[in-house]
Amino acid sequence: MSFFKKIFSKEKKETLDKGLEKSKSSFFNKLSKAVAGKSKVDDDVLDNLEEVLVTSDVGVETTLKIIDRIEERVAKDKYLGTEELNQILREEIASLLSETNVGDAVDFEIPTNIKPYVLMVVGVNGVGKTTTIGKLASQFKKKGLKVVLGAADTFRAAAIDQLQVWADRVDVPIVRQEMGSDPASVAYDTLQSATAQNADVVIIDTAGRLHNKVNLMNELVKIKKVMQKVVGDAPHDVLLVLDGSTGQNAFEQAKQFTKATEVTSLAVTKLDGTAKGGVVIGISDQFQIPVKYIGVGEGIDDLQVFNKHEFVDSFFK
Repeated sequence: MSFFKKIFSKEKKETLDKGLEKSKSSFFNKLSKAVAGKSKVDDDVLDNLEEVLVTSDVGVETTLKIIDRIEERVAKDKYLGTEELNQILREEIASLLSETNVGDAVDFEIPTNIKPYVLMVVGVNGVGKTTTIGKLASQFKKKGLKVVLGAADTFRAAAIDQLQVWADRVDVPIVRQEMGSDPASVAYDTLQSATAQNADVVIIDTAGRLHNKVNLMNELVKIKKVMQKVVGDAPHDVLLVLDGSTGQNAFEQAKQFTKATEVTSLAVTKLDGTAKGGVVIGISDQFQIPVKYIGVGEGIDDLQVFNKHEFVDSFFK
């Protein structure tokens, strides 16, 4: 039994295995065709492998890095059989992920020396942003932490109502105002309320629109400044939620949001319904921002802490 299987519960590992099944199946079907009839890793195999990685949504830049690393190993070892390619890919992808995701969390944790810990969540509409917030609130509460939600996505009444549904479901307090209210005002009130309640974690939802980056940037800057009047170093984490099933569109969203604000962590959702799981590898590498959470199912416990070893093990199992 591998090291990470000892750490992670059997149930969580099975959920991850199942969630990545479509991505894994698609990838290895392509890989089998790429090496068909070949006994050694040569230029043709590498060209085919490059196509497999790109079409698996790993991204061009990250694909070229992986190909370069394998070429180095081929040159060093003189001969590599195609039967070894699976293991080599596994090692190089794990190595690449290690360069961005420092260490590996095994549970939902926050720093014990920061109270309240303020998490601001950004992302376009439809990526699973509000659902991710609800699932995070549930996980933090299970850890015995007191959580307060802030409905600062005041652009859509549906966003406020959806967050209310999650607050009721998880049984945590929520601070909300009417649709069209100033998002910064909601954030300010949320932090004041959380401080008064001696809360451990505050999760602030923000508007998910990218049609005007300047407006988005200004709004997020204003929210940050107003929050800092209550909690001087807030937010402690800016979490960008991306829909893994959109593949290359997720790359574009990450590019736009990282230009608009300082993103400190990522959550990649909806990996269970797609063959585009390779996007986690590419986004993690290209943006050099740690992936903290991945969504591998619709259940409230199917948001998992991202662990590179566990991910690679499930992908190459």
